[in-house]
Amino acid sequence: MAEGNGGMPQLDALAQYVKDLSFENPNAPRSLQPKQVPPAINVQVNVNAKELGGGEFEVDLSLEGSAGEADDLIFRFELLYSGIFRLVNIPAEHMHQVVMIECPRLLFPFARSIVGNAVRDGGFPPFLLQPIDFGALYHQRMAEMQDSGASAHN
Repeated sequence: MAEGNGGMPQLDALAQYVKDLSFENPNAPRSLQPKQVPPAINVQVNVNAKELGGGEFEVDLSLEGSAGEADDLIFRFELLYSGIFRLVNIPAEHMHQVVMIECPRLLFPFARSIVGNAVRDGGFPPFLLQPIDFGALYHQRMAEMQDSGASAHN
């Protein structure tokens, strides 16, 4: 498919899949009763990638979250959603950013749907993860890595 594209940068999603999915509703049926105060929602996002060769990368988007805490835990989820991507004609200096920003951006809507369905199937009202700025997340992680690298040398 790289033939005839005039050297234009190209990002192809070759496959997408659930690697791991967990949903817990540990306090059911008590957790299904209406609450006076909305529960605290906590979500963590992580992105990892590994090169497979031939311009292909496996990118993992990890979403972990919970509603409530401790004895009042309402639900908890963990999703590891992955994709295989082929990058063609991407300059080497931009490859890492494309893999760590654009690839998870393409995976996110599918991962969000999986989490939303799991929460709904767990007996709860619709749960929609807010959009994630993967560019900001990438730059934040790069800054954290620089800071930890600088402190390790001091």
